[in-house]
Amino acid sequence: MSNAVVKKTLVSLAIAGAMTAAQADVVIGVAGPHTGAYAAFGAQLWNGASAAAKAINDAGGIDGEMIKLVKADDACEPKQAVSVANRLVDSDEAVAVVGHFCSSSSIPASNIYEEAGVLQVTPASTNPGYTDRGLPNVFRVCGRDDQQGDVAASYIVDELGATRVAVIHDKDTYGKGLADAMKSTLNAYGVKEVLYEGLTRGEKDFNALVTKIRSVDADVVYFGGLHSEAGPLVRQMREQGLTAKFISGDGIVSDEFVSVAGSADYVDGVLMTFGADPTSYAAGKAVVKKFRDSGVEPEGYVMYSYAAMQVVAEALKNADLDPVKASDWLHANKVETVMGTKAFDEKGDLLVSDYVMYEWDKQGKYSMLGM
Repeated sequence: MSNAVVKKTLVSLAIAGAMTAAQADVVIGVAGPHTGAYAAFGAQLWNGASAAAKAINDAGGIDGEMIKLVKADDACEPKQAVSVANRLVDSDEAVAVVGHFCSSSSIPASNIYEEAGVLQVTPASTNPGYTDRGLPNVFRVCGRDDQQGDVAASYIVDELGATRVAVIHDKDTYGKGLADAMKSTLNAYGVKEVLYEGLTRGEKDFNALVTKIRSVDADVVYFGGLHSEAGPLVRQMREQGLTAKFISGDGIVSDEFVSVAGSADYVDGVLMTFGADPTSYAAGKAVVKKFRDSGVEPEGYVMYSYAAMQVVAEALKNADLDPVKASDWLHANKVETVMGTKAFDEKGDLLVSDYVMYEWDKQGKYSMLGM
């Protein structure tokens, strides 16, 4: 028997002993960027997970045990993600984690959770490498970059008829992975990018990059990255008179995209890939109303995080609160969530993904195309 298997067995026995000895809380981490440049996404994860946990607790908890959430701040930094993962396992004794947000955090943290036998369900990490490694405890309630990259490339070719595409990425696991996935499909269509360039997270001055984009006469600029860099980039493009269509992925699905761009005028017409409107599911109608009545808009990944918490709770409920058995259960069963029925393949990916194109308007709001 391997050391990893021994450790998982000991963890499961310890959890089972604790649950029978006392009315212990079910500790679940909510891991993501709760501070820093990407804190808007951490807030989305927390809003969704905490609302779901409250609803579950109000209904009696998980087999009578109450969920206790622990906020774990990784700031979308891989080293910090490993640190908070170790803390969740060793100090907080979490049995499951909703998170992380950034793929560059989820991937290294997942190794810690796998060794400890902790269930991990991410609402937002889309890099294929998260699940392609075959870890038994990792799941996601969102799609993959190769799926949304295909949607973006198809739109660029079939709908826009573009032939001069500049591909920009932020050098991160998520951003570069998404850009490369889109580029691969674009190339398969017979369109070769006219520029492939990386920028650095945290940068704000992209005028030199904009000059390069101008020099290749791009009709589309595709950006793999997050809103904090996408906003300044598209603003500086427009300030220099570049009218090329700006397209990105789910990393800009936050109202903060508008604020970091400086004005709704700059984001008007920007396109992005994201899952079919998470607030439109009949199963989540009452939850969406409750959020809005309380003054919280369930934008971006709020409903994804709510669904992830439902998935975690249902799996633990059907596995006697044993996270290792919960992972096995999830691979074989469906879960009803606020975003419909979720079922997973052997890697922990959704059996059905639903990426579509969205467009930002001059009011600084986004909506699905064709709606």
